[in-house]
Amino acid sequence: MVKRDSLMTIDDALQLNRDSIKKIYKTNVNPALGNLLGLLNFDKKYVRAFGVQVWDEEENSYLDFLGGYGSLNIGHNHPAVIAAIDKIKAMPNILQASINPLASVLAYNLAEITPGNLSNVFFGNSGAEAVEGALKTAKIYTGKGKIVYCEGSFHGKTAGALSVTGRVKYQKPFYPLIPQCEAVPFGDLEGLEKALINKDVACFIVEPIQGEGGIIVPPEGYLKEVRKICTKYETLLIVDEVQTGFGRTGKMFASEWDDVIPDIMCLAKSLGGGIMPIGVFITSKAIWEKSYGETDRATLHTSTFGGNSWAVAAAIATIGVIYDENLINEAEEKGEYLLKRLLELKNKYPLIQDIRGKGLLVGIEFQQGKSVLDKMIGGKVSELSQEYTGALVAGELLNAHNIITAYTINNPNVIRLEPPLTVTYEELDYVVNSLDKTFAANKSVIKLALNSSKNIIGSLFKR
Repeated sequence: MVKRDSLMTIDDALQLNRDSIKKIYKTNVNPALGNLLGLLNFDKKYVRAFGVQVWDEEENSYLDFLGGYGSLNIGHNHPAVIAAIDKIKAMPNILQASINPLASVLAYNLAEITPGNLSNVFFGNSGAEAVEGALKTAKIYTGKGKIVYCEGSFHGKTAGALSVTGRVKYQKPFYPLIPQCEAVPFGDLEGLEKALINKDVACFIVEPIQGEGGIIVPPEGYLKEVRKICTKYETLLIVDEVQTGFGRTGKMFASEWDDVIPDIMCLAKSLGGGIMPIGVFITSKAIWEKSYGETDRATLHTSTFGGNSWAVAAAIATIGVIYDENLINEAEEKGEYLLKRLLELKNKYPLIQDIRGKGLLVGIEFQQGKSVLDKMIGGKVSELSQEYTGALVAGELLNAHNIITAYTINNPNVIRLEPPLTVTYEELDYVVNSLDKTFAANKSVIKLALNSSKNIIGSLFKR
């Protein structure tokens, strides 16, 4: 039997230095990912965070423009969220043989702020779990088995969500996935109508803006026409607002730009205020009643930790903060300012292929290139410069300017700028000016890779 004194404590964890953390991570978590993070110095030890800023163990401060992949709309450790949890911390957190008043209130609030007749909420713990529930609900409601999704999409990596995530790289190792899932090009209305024409499709799941696809904004009015097509062919429309929701694009939900009411909406990430994991899907009373309204169907889809007191208290407080601090309008105005400044950079530097986004969900796409350092470090720099230019830029921003960002999962040549909506204009200016300096010093992908290789080689020798 293992002895208690052989186990580490929270105090032990807080006292670990960077090298010790890396050693444990590479032994007990994910060695390959640990090595990848180490290549560009992404394995720093951060010890404190508030708002847009985080601090490392040496008290260096950084601007967080990654924002938890959209989980930090109200910033790190917002005091209102922590106060809400503190207020209810004596309540039972998990007590399934009861009705949680906090979960009921959150459901009420979500019904108030979401479009149209969306009214019934299922509580889970993540965006992927929200997607899983939404897909199951579409199937049980329609009695159909086929699902249509978009190329380049990202809805999660659990089995069902992965089946409708539009990148073969993530799907192929796990074949066979859920059957009868068909991809269509994002933004292609003709392709969508062709896929739905036989009226055998349970649902079409779509992001209003493809986040991990590279911050891809569809043609104007796309979602409005999607709504018409889905209604015409008796297909439920699932809108995945996991990353675009809660003010990120300058509306509470990005689908509101097209005045669209989906049949099911998936929410997560920033709903927990950056403090607690929570994911939900919300649908209409009619869909819920047909799917789960009978006694023998009421528990067909459940989640042990879904609707726990701490998570829903955080979510109630988060929604309040978004309104109290006027963050929706802030995101729209600051997003327009950021895009304008970034477009000025695009006109200066051929390295930048495109600038796109909406609100404070912005992507910078780079030209691809090829490095000359293959033999030095096993082709890693070549691989990075051809497929992960975004990672090289993110590495430069981190190591030279103390700015945290990352590339998008389905398009590694795009970096995302997705700061908390509380970001200041001064902080936006600092990031744009830092990008300007980075591009001025690295006017080609090859030069960027060569300069980044100094950090890569340094990291390799430190192992």
